[in-house]
This record gives sequence, structure tokens and C-alpha cells, in this order.
Amino acid sequence: MTATFRLDPPADPGPGPDEPRPGPAAAGARPATRPRSARPRSARRSEARAGLAMASPAILLLLAFLIVPVLLGFVLSFTNARLVSPEPLRFVGLDNFVRAFTVDPTFFRSMVNTFAFAAVVVPVQAGFGLFLALLVNQRIRGVTAFRVIFFIPVVTSIVVVSILWKFMYQPSGVINSFIDSVTLGAWQGTAWLNDPSTALFAIIVLSVWQAVGFHMLIWLSGLQTIPEELYEAARMDGAGAWRQFKDVTWPCLRPTRIFVLITITIAALGLFVQIDVMTQGGPVDSTSTLVYHAVLTGYRQQQIGYGSALSLVFFVIVLVIALVQRHLTRDKD
Repeated sequence: MTATFRLDPPADPGPGPDEPRPGPAAAGARPATRPRSARPRSARRSEARAGLAMASPAILLLLAFLIVPVLLGFVLSFTNARLVSPEPLRFVGLDNFVRAFTVDPTFFRSMVNTFAFAAVVVPVQAGFGLFLALLVNQRIRGVTAFRVIFFIPVVTSIVVVSILWKFMYQPSGVINSFIDSVTLGAWQGTAWLNDPSTALFAIIVLSVWQAVGFHMLIWLSGLQTIPEELYEAARMDGAGAWRQFKDVTWPCLRPTRIFVLITITIAALGLFVQIDVMTQGGPVDSTSTLVYHAVLTGYRQQQIGYGSALSLVFFVIVLVIALVQRHLTRDKD
């Protein structure tokens, strides 16, 4: 018999003490991945408590000065609550609302005045603000000074502005004197705030003058976000100033347009300070508004329940108008 011998290769003794050992990749093994350690739940809870503690002052103020008064006003609108009265507080249902729509003539006059004021102020103030924004959007020397001048009435107290304009509207005030000098004495002057036919118009002029600077800045911020490349492309197509405004500026101002429309409408419907300082709702309720009538009824006449009902009606009117505006100006796409 013949013996067969097989010689196996010598076993690898491995790296010496001074040689680097091969890593997992060299050995053909996949590198081990260590799972990320999740943040301890206690740390997340601690951060949540810290955030809640920081936000708690704002939350408490919001509850104290907004949520609670709104809920309290809603409840009181269905009662006979008075500021000082020997009668006990009792639930009267819809009597306050029926009184507003059937008995109180000042309520309807105030509603008409409010809508008339808003119908004039909203388009005039928005349009004039856009016109001023287009003027001060030019790259000319001194344009910043004009922006500041137009914005000064906005940062001036509306109470101070109303007092100044009240003196200006006097029969011997600046406005009548100016018109008299321009007309060479043909203008006899008028008591703007004492005439029912001119009192509301006088307050409209004051309100537009005082707030137009704010909306000018809003329009201006929208104008400065429009890319200059769009105007360059329009000019290359032969578009003039009007076509550039119609095809480039106006469509790009859509978000700004919605914001301006809603803010002016809400501010116009909430007219109060000018009325309280200048006319107190007169003469003959010709300048009374919904907000002024509600405040007058609730505080000065101490009819808290009825005043709360008027405030609730005003809130519903503003909410409906805001929702309708948002629906009409929504993105059609």
C-alpha cells in the first residue's frame, strides 16, 4: 500500500505584539453600528415643564383679559345685569337682543353709521395708502424722510390727534380759515362737528389722515418683495407703467391686499375713540357707532346685560364680514 500525505498550510499565527490588528472591515465583517441612545424621558418632561413655565405669564394674561371677559360678556348678554341695581340678577333669554332690533332706535342708527364709515374708509384708506407706497418706493434722495413724515400721525396718540382736529374743525378754526382765504371770503364757515350732515364726514377725514401711514408701510413692504426681474421682463415686452402695475405689481400684492383689506375693515367697524373725544355720538346720534353705543349703554348707563348683548351682536357682525372677505379673496387655484 502506498501512503498518501496531505500538507496543510501553516496556521496564521496572527499579528505580533507590535503589529496592528486588522479591523472588522479587513476581516470581511460589516462594521457594527451602535444604536443612538434616545433622550431620557425625564429630560423631555423637564424641558416641557420649563417651556410651560415660561409661557404661563402670557397664558394667564390671555385668559384674564381676553378669554374670561368674552365668556363673561356672552353669559351676561342673556341676563338683566346692571352695574348698580337693587334687582337680583336673572336670566332674560333673548330679551336684550329683541330690544336691540325692535325697540332701540339708536342701535339701527349706530349700525348705519358704522357701515357708512367703513364703506368710505376702507377703499379710500387702502387706495391712498397704496398711492403713497408707490411714491415712496422710488430710489430717489430724501425718500426716507417722506416715509417718516407720512408715518408720524400713526405713532401719535389718537386721543391727542382727535383733540387737535376738534379745535381745527371749530367755526373759527384752521380749516374754515383756510377755506375762507382760498375762496376769497365766499366761504362763511361751518361748525363741522355740530352739523349732522358733516360730522361723520369730518371724522372720516381725520381717520383716513391718521391711519393711512400705517397701511402705506404695509403696501411698501409688499412692493419691496416683488422681484425686479419681473419688471425687467415686462419692460422687454414693451410694457408701460400701467401694464407693469396691472400685470406685475397688482397680482404680486395679493397677500398684502388681503391683509390690508381685513385690518382696515376691522379697525373701521371698531371706531370709538374719535367719536368719544370729538362728538360723543352727536349731534342727534349722527356719529354714534356700534362700539360707542355698546360702551355708552354698558358703562355710562350701567346696563351691563344690554351692553353685553350689543357687543355680542357687533362681534358676530365683524366675524361674518371677516369670513366673507376671506372667502372672496381666497386663492382660486
